[in-house]
Amino acid sequence: MSDQNTMERDEIFSKVMRAGRRTYFFDVRETRAGDYYLTITESKKFTNDDGSYHYKKHKIYLYKEDFADFRDNLEEMTDYIVNEKGEEVISERHQKDYQPENNYSDEQSNGESSGSANEFTDIDFDDI
Repeated sequence: MSDQNTMERDEIFSKVMRAGRRTYFFDVRETRAGDYYLTITESKKFTNDDGSYHYKKHKIYLYKEDFADFRDNLEEMTDYIVNEKGEEVISERHQKDYQPENNYSDEQSNGESSGSANEFTDIDFDDI
């Protein structure tokens, strides 16, 4: 059996969090040396035109020496978002009467882009 299969088999403790089309898996695994680490996997379901579907997965490996910094950064970022925007969810998906704010200048409406929040680059990270 390969090392990857052995590593995947060594789950110690797991939790699942479903969030719409996304599912998050939190898994405690064991290293070859017998220590524990955490993997966080995001799995997102995509439906093809023919009705078939597939999943894209992204995984983070988090080791004990990084827990405190990770937790501090996550808490700081989530606190910032809640402090700036509150806990209410504001989006087309969650509110039927959602109307996006029109903050575009005449130049932007003529097709020129200044990097608005509506523009993004889709980045696909492979499993490490």
